[in-house]
Amino acid sequence: MSSNKKYWKSVEELENGSIVEALRNNEFVEAIPTDEFLGNDDAMSSSSTSRRDFLKYVGFSTAAATLAACEGPVNKSIPYVLQPEQIIPGVADYYATSVFDGFDFANLLVKTREGRPIKIDNNTIAGAKFAANARIHASILSLYDNMRLKQPKIDGKDSSWSAVDAKIKTSLAEAKSTGGQVVLLTNTLASPSTEKLISEFIALNPSAKHVVYDAVSSSEALDAFESVYGERALVDYDFSKASLIVSVGADFLGDWQGGGYDSGYAKGRIPQNGKMSRHFQLEANMTLSGAAADKRLAMTVANQKQALVQIYNIVTGASVPVSLDAKFKTDVTKAGQQLKAAGANGVLVSGIQDKNAQLLVLAINQALSSSAYSTAGVRQIRKGSNEKVAQLLQDMKAGSVHTLLMSGVNPVYTLADSAMFVDGLKKVKTSVAFSTKEDETASLTTIAAAVPHYLESWGDLSLTKGSYSLTQPTIRPLFDTKQFQEVLMSLNGTAGSYYDYLKGASSLMMAGTTWNKVLHDGIVVSESAGLSGGSADFSGAAISLAQSKPSKGLELVLYTKTGIGDGQQANNPWLQEFPDPITRVSWDNYVTVSNADAKELGLSNEIVANGGLNGSYANLTTAAGLKLENVPVIVQPGQAVGTIGLSLGYGRKAAMKEEMMVGLNAYSLYKGFNELQAVTLEKASGEHEFASVQGQKTLMGRGDIIKETTLEIFNTKDAKVWNEVPMVSLNHEEVAGTTVDLWDSFDRSVGHHFNLSIDLNACTGCGACVIACHAENNVPVVGKSEVRRSRDMHWLRIDRYYSSESTFAEDNERKDNIAGLSSSLSTFNEMEKAGDNPQVSFQPVMCQHCNHAPCETVCPVAATSHSRQGQNHMAYNRCVGTRYCANNCPYKVRRFNWFLYNKNSEFDYHMNDDLGRMVLNPDVNVRSRGVMEKCSMCIQMTQATILNAKREGRSIVDGEFQTACSNACSTGAMVFGDVNDSQSKVTKLAADDRMYHLLEHVGTKPNVIYHVKVRNT
Repeated sequence: MSSNKKYWKSVEELENGSIVEALRNNEFVEAIPTDEFLGNDDAMSSSSTSRRDFLKYVGFSTAAATLAACEGPVNKSIPYVLQPEQIIPGVADYYATSVFDGFDFANLLVKTREGRPIKIDNNTIAGAKFAANARIHASILSLYDNMRLKQPKIDGKDSSWSAVDAKIKTSLAEAKSTGGQVVLLTNTLASPSTEKLISEFIALNPSAKHVVYDAVSSSEALDAFESVYGERALVDYDFSKASLIVSVGADFLGDWQGGGYDSGYAKGRIPQNGKMSRHFQLEANMTLSGAAADKRLAMTVANQKQALVQIYNIVTGASVPVSLDAKFKTDVTKAGQQLKAAGANGVLVSGIQDKNAQLLVLAINQALSSSAYSTAGVRQIRKGSNEKVAQLLQDMKAGSVHTLLMSGVNPVYTLADSAMFVDGLKKVKTSVAFSTKEDETASLTTIAAAVPHYLESWGDLSLTKGSYSLTQPTIRPLFDTKQFQEVLMSLNGTAGSYYDYLKGASSLMMAGTTWNKVLHDGIVVSESAGLSGGSADFSGAAISLAQSKPSKGLELVLYTKTGIGDGQQANNPWLQEFPDPITRVSWDNYVTVSNADAKELGLSNEIVANGGLNGSYANLTTAAGLKLENVPVIVQPGQAVGTIGLSLGYGRKAAMKEEMMVGLNAYSLYKGFNELQAVTLEKASGEHEFASVQGQKTLMGRGDIIKETTLEIFNTKDAKVWNEVPMVSLNHEEVAGTTVDLWDSFDRSVGHHFNLSIDLNACTGCGACVIACHAENNVPVVGKSEVRRSRDMHWLRIDRYYSSESTFAEDNERKDNIAGLSSSLSTFNEMEKAGDNPQVSFQPVMCQHCNHAPCETVCPVAATSHSRQGQNHMAYNRCVGTRYCANNCPYKVRRFNWFLYNKNSEFDYHMNDDLGRMVLNPDVNVRSRGVMEKCSMCIQMTQATILNAKREGRSIVDGEFQTACSNACSTGAMVFGDVNDSQSKVTKLAADDRMYHLLEHVGTKPNVIYHVKVRNT
């Protein structure tokens, strides 16, 4: 019998059913406003359809800013009217491009979704040798920076490009008639077409000159190379060809000479056939290169100069007297002798900012006939001249400069003589700053010319001699911007667009290929002959260097941090929250001091009751009288006694969100463009609160977290000696921990099963994987105060460990010799303190995707579960935030959303504005408050690979499966793949003798595997 009862869904439906019925039948409360957009004939007729402006015909609420690039903000959703053939909703497109901002450079693939660039990947085509570092991965977010300059300004007021063009032309005509100087001040361009335009500009303006200024100078190395080979360039070292590497003050795994050497270096660091390269590092600051070295000598720059002369004597047979500190003589002599014995398989590099030192580098490598050293294919990414910049300052001071056009530089911020530049700028009749932001310089110039981001621009690059790459736009300009090259063309009276000019100029660089092919591939490489020459007064350089006097007081060694670099992207929250690989501190710069100097000066660090790290303040004064007050202090293991370190790139105020205005401007101490300054340091009052993501410094005797051995033991002993399997008790018998299970195992041989392999020998701690993970998985930024509370949201962290003795092997020996309870308590307490010059190891840690995952068994709502493919899943909608899973995770890799981090003014970062949210990956949902999240092993990427292969009717080739971190890793440390494919690389790595699991004795059976670190000591 049927029921006649009527049910209501709400009280409103009961009381006013007619209104509810009308709403139910009206799916869209407001009509879709297609006429407002598509009915505008003027707007439609003024546009042209291409792959980059297809958004004329599509609108999504999340793409409002992209539409602004075309017509203006559109806040209402509009369906496709004519769907472009090239665009399939939900399917990513990739475009090859290259980037060089005057400091960082790389060959890239840019991932776009529905017209929005959302992620940077490495271009792996043959010839594309430069991979993206952490900063370049983060540059995708800088595209959507709401603080960008949105239109040109004249005298601080919004203007038009026609007015800008007219004003510059008037100024140039006046300069020509009065004989006033016209100066183009740019960063190193490495762009053949731009340099051609500048040459044409100078030809038309006889009083004009081009001054190249690098904020972080390599002028001494350039001067040395130019004096020997007649060309202003830098050697592009190939460390993969070196069996012995000696570095004297060169952080070649960091930003030395632009970086990009880590890939070649890592190839020689993985033991193969019982061999691997050996690396000596002589340095003051603890760097990425020092952390990777087999033998590290912490010494002052004064001692580094003497050591370099000593090595020169050994390799070349010279006998220049040196005054090297006695405690270093034995090790430096050993390094020199081994370098000479290595011959062509050896290489020496140096970062000492002294022309004589750089001449000795060339002499030593010539004497070795080093295979890693070649004058063919030299780097063209630094061309700056300290001498010419100093002359420009004098000319401006004298009032000789009439018109100053600046592009890619911010001298008001980066010059130590900033005040002198500002005073000189007041005497310049017309000053123009071509900039993406109204930065410290652009805010003081006559004209602030808004230029597009590199992802909105056309361009070309010749990063090394013989290579040619194109920069192409992946989105139409979001704002009313114009490229520097377009303005130059207008000033030169050159007709057409810069695209046409670029295409015409590129014909000389194409090496027999076509424009379309280079545009598709991103790069073309041709053979480059080695430079002739090679002689200089090397003996005189050695004598001069040996006679250099040590600084009085402390040596300040300025450097650039892995995250912030030279400071161009200081308003990028991903980079501010990125923990420094060495100190593990984010949101700050600080002075690093050795433990011995810290004790003498009364400086200290301590972990306070809430778990945060606090440190002393210090006042710093240079020999020239320059001061920097209240500088936070980090007591840094491995810092050379008598030296301190301080990073550039912080302390910016202009065009910055308030949250990003952190740190102090160390450029003010960069006198004479020299990273070495004589200083005094004294303790100041108060304590600084750091945002540190890692409290512990050492392994405290727990050698099963990072397993290490020496090459000798690796070659002569069985694997069970150097890769010991943990033993547990079963039925009162000692058995291998890997053979004991608390859970039943399942058949995982059907379908795909994913493993991620991490080789500790190849990992340099660069952090590119961390930023790539942020971009791919919409990881939120939480800010300094939350990081200090240990609430950082990084899905992937890179733990850094120091040895408490001089080596990890000595740590293990000390632990093994513990006798009794009281001895163990005191010994382990002492082992928590890092050594004065410790060995360092990096270990990337993310969710281990355990096959026997302890998190899964304690979740009361089954929000976390395991898949047949080996991935530990998170169902965010099921999660109720008990955090039992985080408590039960032995790896501490789960992250809890304590707050809503998007659309929340309390967290005013990119997720709090419409433009910033353009970077979000639509394949990954944005988590809400109260939800647990963690590494998903990029399930959206693995599933896309499976679906693509299925659609194309083919099997998946090894290497197709990738995660964001494995894709970003330029050293090959991270390898991802299917272990059910017997021929896959990861399957072979899983069977390698060096393979082990993190905390193996716990029995979680992770799908992330590590490889024992081998040192060639």
